[in-house]
Amino acid sequence: MSQLLNGLNDEQLAAVTHKDGPLLVVAGAGSGKTKALTVRIAYLMEQGVLAREILAITFTNKAAKEMKTRVQKLLEEQGGETAPNGKILTPAIGTFHSIGMRILRREIEILGREKDFTIFDTTDTKSLARTMLKERNVKTEILNPAGLLSRISSLKNDMISPDQAIEVAQNYRDVIVAECYKKYQATLLTTNAVDFDDLILLPVQIFQDFPEVLAKYQHWWKYIMIDEYQDTNFLQYRFAQLISQKHKNICAIGDSDQSIYKFRGADLSNILNFQKEYKEGKTVILNKNYRSTKNILLAADAVISQNTDRIEKTMTTDNEQGADITILELSDEREEANTIFDEIVKHQNNNGLLSDIAILYRTNVQSRALEEAALRHAIPYTIVGGLKFYARSEVKDILSYLRFIKNGNDSVALERIINVPTRKIGKKSIDGLKNFALLKKIEWGKMLSHVSAAEGISPIAKKQMMLFDAMIHDFRAKEKTEKLSELISEVIEKIKYEEMLEKKYGLGSEESVSRNDNIRELISVARKYDTIEPGDALTLFLEEVALISDLDTLDEEQKSKNGEIIEKEAQVTFMTLHSSKGLEFPTIFISGAEENIFPSSRSFSNPENLEEERRLMYVGITRAEKKLYITFANSRMLYGDIQYNSPSRFIAEIPVEICDGNYFSSRDMGSQFAREEIKTVSHDFKTNDTISHKKFGMGTIVNIEGDILTISFQEVGEKRMVASIAPLTRVNMDIDGDFM
Repeated sequence: MSQLLNGLNDEQLAAVTHKDGPLLVVAGAGSGKTKALTVRIAYLMEQGVLAREILAITFTNKAAKEMKTRVQKLLEEQGGETAPNGKILTPAIGTFHSIGMRILRREIEILGREKDFTIFDTTDTKSLARTMLKERNVKTEILNPAGLLSRISSLKNDMISPDQAIEVAQNYRDVIVAECYKKYQATLLTTNAVDFDDLILLPVQIFQDFPEVLAKYQHWWKYIMIDEYQDTNFLQYRFAQLISQKHKNICAIGDSDQSIYKFRGADLSNILNFQKEYKEGKTVILNKNYRSTKNILLAADAVISQNTDRIEKTMTTDNEQGADITILELSDEREEANTIFDEIVKHQNNNGLLSDIAILYRTNVQSRALEEAALRHAIPYTIVGGLKFYARSEVKDILSYLRFIKNGNDSVALERIINVPTRKIGKKSIDGLKNFALLKKIEWGKMLSHVSAAEGISPIAKKQMMLFDAMIHDFRAKEKTEKLSELISEVIEKIKYEEMLEKKYGLGSEESVSRNDNIRELISVARKYDTIEPGDALTLFLEEVALISDLDTLDEEQKSKNGEIIEKEAQVTFMTLHSSKGLEFPTIFISGAEENIFPSSRSFSNPENLEEERRLMYVGITRAEKKLYITFANSRMLYGDIQYNSPSRFIAEIPVEICDGNYFSSRDMGSQFAREEIKTVSHDFKTNDTISHKKFGMGTIVNIEGDILTISFQEVGEKRMVASIAPLTRVNMDIDGDFM
């Protein structure tokens, strides 16, 4: 037997060794799915399948990177297929978008498009959407840019063209969407750009319209593996179907119980109908969990078994029975947050790591009370899904310069940078240039070289535009000969961007230093492309930037300013339940488990949506390795109002015999919390109270204004603090003034 098969359980072995024909692998949470998938790739190659004949598709760059690393290691250990230079050959492994991009770089000319297209990211498409809606005088209450882009994305993922969208429009909003969709696509075409949906849509269109191109890729990729199949939308399903329809060697890996992205277009029926579509196929269920305790799995199975649209399975594990599920009933969101962090402090006092803990919630707005509690307890934390590096304005500015250097048709990038830093080129002058370009029927970015003939532009603006155009042409020449990091450094220096930040935020200020650090980090990122041929390096760099997604950097080590690796600071992780998918922590808190919040009130009228909420609870529960807490509050300040909600129905679905916590005792004697009068302050401090602060030591409260306390500290004098977040403890003293 192949050494690759050592250590696999029976179900993993069945998944790995199935070679020809359709295969559905139903992979429960923590069941060793990635191991089975990577060993399967190596095993196929050991059985004579060539590296170029295998295509593996994942949903995130992080997952693709991990898969590549694991496969590479397995192949090196087994002595896999090698190139003439002796290098181990690995299959094509990537996301739908990255694979689609590779296809388009080779084939897009068949559609009459150019190969050096730009990829518009979210900021670019929002800018374009905002412009289109403004041109049509559409009020935001009717349709905003995000809503428009969501509708366009849905149309693309359902493979509905702009003309078809106009035909099926049923109301005023549909008509606006269809008209904007048509203009949106026309703009992408004239600027030689594509959006993220196009990276899959255009390859599918090529495959459908040009059978000879499809046949070429079917010949290359005889074995197809799709990870997280439950998250595929129609367009992704169609891509996989077309590629695999000749040889039928499609392996779909996923879990119907973890399908939580319907709002992004994920179609649960893709995995539910796999067995119907491929009647000759085989199904393997990976139901042995290597992550969680028996009690956590019992809770998860009890909840998810209430759903009907699923592939039935029951998880098992050799792990210990483990601690009971702790369910806590609290009076309000403040007490809920404080209780959670009281438990975290206990964990910390028992030498537990903060990085072992994650707090999950249904919506981002719930983090406010938790953040305040973290500050009060002086516990460091990180929020997954905050502003990302490539979304920061200073980084976007430099990237827009690079994009316009690479693609002179990228008018979105040009509009961002033409007056950054300021060049006295106002909106009126920019509009004048655009109108001149429209009159001449030339893309307005190319009119910079002819601006002297334009009307409606001030002489100063004309001069600045010509200087800007000359500078860009100089950068384009250097881009063909210089290392990428050197080019970026020259751009930053030439436009005096760091000086602009210092003028705007103050020389040496924390803000200017932080923002300058960000653009310096961009140079550090670019250095890995310095060994690539100038000209190609910038294209690859911009592609990588466009494809990066938010969770990919969660486990990355933080870097110091000089580029050296430093140890990541211990901190509690905050995130939404959706963001938690694919992650695991020894201890999990699921907060806000209340009707109308989790499950969301929007799910009550639709059984399918309610089942998705239950799948979301299943995902949250199965993130826990050893300990799970579920908390809810009888009243909660949310969206500016006080809500009084019942405990989530999901709590009642967990067997009581594996639970502990105050919820059960309070149920026996009636709720221990009455609906109290709403307090105007979040504390019970009084003037002259003696307090202790974790940093400033002992002090006395000398004045209270609502939540604002004025405290006279023995060491540092008076300070004003917000009671809801300051780490303060009241100190009891006897009548002689000594500590009790």
